[in-house]
Amino acid sequence: MNQDNLKQIAAEKAVEYVKSGMVVGLGHGSTTIFALRKIAAMLESGELKDIIGIPCSLMVEKDAKELGIPLGDINDYPEIDLTIDGADEIDDSFHIIKGGGGALLREKIVAQASIREIIVADGSKYSKTIGTKWAVPIEVLPYCWKLIAAFLEAIEGKPTLRIKEDQSIFLTDQGNYILDTAFGPIKDVEFLAKTLKNQAGIVEHGLFVNLTSDIIVAWEDSIEHRVNE
Repeated sequence: MNQDNLKQIAAEKAVEYVKSGMVVGLGHGSTTIFALRKIAAMLESGELKDIIGIPCSLMVEKDAKELGIPLGDINDYPEIDLTIDGADEIDDSFHIIKGGGGALLREKIVAQASIREIIVADGSKYSKTIGTKWAVPIEVLPYCWKLIAAFLEAIEGKPTLRIKEDQSIFLTDQGNYILDTAFGPIKDVEFLAKTLKNQAGIVEHGLFVNLTSDIIVAWEDSIEHRVNE
């Protein structure tokens, strides 16, 4: 079974919790696209009705429109029943690193507005401690990105400005830069999250703390569903 198969299994498992009449947060990434396709198929068949989707990025908005999923504005739907989103890295403490696709700010806004946040992933995204496999994406203002890079180095991070394949600087949907910052295994996730949040010039960071209600992970031989009690 390849990685895409596992992503699809995890995403479609999460869709089982979507009910008619819900406002649903639509996450960004290669795993959650399978959730969008499943929701669209269920709407077409009549199995689901009256769904309003709240997209986490301009790309997801485009995909959802093409699939025929009705969309709403988060300003009109400030309370979201359930969000299905992916992760770059997860651990046993429900700490998440997100932002590999560059949508961390909108993803966090949607997560904070959600009653239930279901994170879906394949087993390769699991670590005992986040930061082991993945750098922390940090969205910063272009105006002061070098100053922020120096700050991150001062707190023992190793920042790298995200560059696209054509060698241009990656821009978020908000027109900001991303510094992918390696800290190694993060011993105190909450402390680092607060430290980053308090630094002017950092728009948002990819550490998701106390936001996840469920984690669904597809392994080669099983599917694991954990609920954050």
